[in-house]
Amino acid sequence: MTETLILVVTGGVLFAAGTALLLARPLTRILLGAVLVGNGVNLLVLATSGAAGEAPLLYPGSDVTRMADPLPEAFILTAIVITLALTAFLVTMAYRSWQLSGSDDVQDDTEDIRVARRAEYAEERAVWRERRELRRAFRARQARAEETAEEAAGEDDPWQTILGRDE
Repeated sequence: MTETLILVVTGGVLFAAGTALLLARPLTRILLGAVLVGNGVNLLVLATSGAAGEAPLLYPGSDVTRMADPLPEAFILTAIVITLALTAFLVTMAYRSWQLSGSDDVQDDTEDIRVARRAEYAEERAVWRERRELRRAFRARQARAEETAEEAAGEDDPWQTILGRDE
């Protein structure tokens, strides 16, 4: 029980540290974060794989409790290969970035900034368009109210016809 708990805690710490490193700007930290996350996931898969199962082919008289389930180890082996490929890719990318710019910091993409500004501009235009429509609607309501007031002023006052005009 304590061995499994130690594996879970260690896997969680590796996963958390790797996630923190993945959020950094330098590519070397991103690389280390990917490696730590990969190792943390491997430990968590190993810890959560459960009890050993029966193997499909057994010799007569084999003790089932002394056999390991091969499926978690196969998953971990596959994850190790994937982590190695990702590490090789990130090392290559960091090296190329170092060659081109002398730094391994991830730079802001100018096209991404341009797209973000274009989206902000479109939102501002939509707000201005909505305000303009609201002003037009308000002016139209004011004009209608003035027209009805003028029409009402042009009609005879019903109280004057009932009570009589003072002339």
